[in-house]
Amino acid sequence: MATSVRAKTGASPPPPSPASHRQAPAPGGSSWRSRLYRLDLKASPYAFIAPFFICFAAFGLFPLIYTGWLSLHRIELGETGTGDWRGFDNYTRLWDSDQFWGALTNTFTMGVLSTVPQLMMALGLAHLLNYQMRARGFFRVAILAPYATSIAAASLVFVQLFNTDYGFINQLLGYVGIDPLMWQSDKWPAQVAISAIVTWRWTGYNALIYLAAMQAVPGDLYEAAALDGASRWRQFISVTIPSIRPTILFTIVVSTIGATQLFGEPMLFGGGVGVTGGSAHQFQTLSLYMYELGWPNSQLGRAAAVAWVMLLLLLLIGAVQAVISRLNRKKLGS
Repeated sequence: MATSVRAKTGASPPPPSPASHRQAPAPGGSSWRSRLYRLDLKASPYAFIAPFFICFAAFGLFPLIYTGWLSLHRIELGETGTGDWRGFDNYTRLWDSDQFWGALTNTFTMGVLSTVPQLMMALGLAHLLNYQMRARGFFRVAILAPYATSIAAASLVFVQLFNTDYGFINQLLGYVGIDPLMWQSDKWPAQVAISAIVTWRWTGYNALIYLAAMQAVPGDLYEAAALDGASRWRQFISVTIPSIRPTILFTIVVSTIGATQLFGEPMLFGGGVGVTGGSAHQFQTLSLYMYELGWPNSQLGRAAAVAWVMLLLLLLIGAVQAVISRLNRKKLGS
């Protein structure tokens, strides 16, 4: 029909399409391209994630396995060779060491002294910043300033504040009739001072995490609670806390892990005796004890054993967190 119409009208036929002159690809080339395409489709995701696993194997997995091997040998710092096989002797020596149990106790007490006030203050700050207030953006940025400050700078400032002779804290205590405290030589004052450094640095960071979780709480819940006559405090207890319970559990676990690895603050706070955690090991943590064994004492095998004990503690904390999360999910599901 189209040909008869063009004949009647005198129109010339359209030029042939260039595609009509193309030759069909050879069966072998098409098969090769399809195989290459399938290979690219399957292998590309692994190629993209390969750098992470290579770096993890080189800087994470290998040091972990090598540290476990060191913990079963007697290795001196700077010593060549494989060392002497000791089995679990390094671990049994830790079990019988009073200094190890003292460091473990100090890690636990300073973890409690720093984690509990830190998270409570962070929760209160986040609750205040969650409401409409002037300069709210400025305060959100300001509470991150301690987190951006280096550990060395913060520790040096707090060392001056808690100085026994001319520190500002002892001067304040003197105004209310309290005798000056020996912040570096006594056990509990030293642990309180170090915990204050940790609390100051990490409160704002946790507050922003809580604030992000609070902003995800539906506003209908607060409106319903307000209609029922609930005050802001009651809304905070009955609406906010249950809604952000998984976030609270997350910050507890992360803060506990950070307290287990506490190193920089007590090291710098102690000054010349920071490695030993004070003259009587009154604020020595597990990280400091591991450092003392590995470097000043050159006992890499025992230091590796301490590192693996810390790893087991962190795995135990993670297991407890997983159990609690599962119980919460079952409770919410029921």
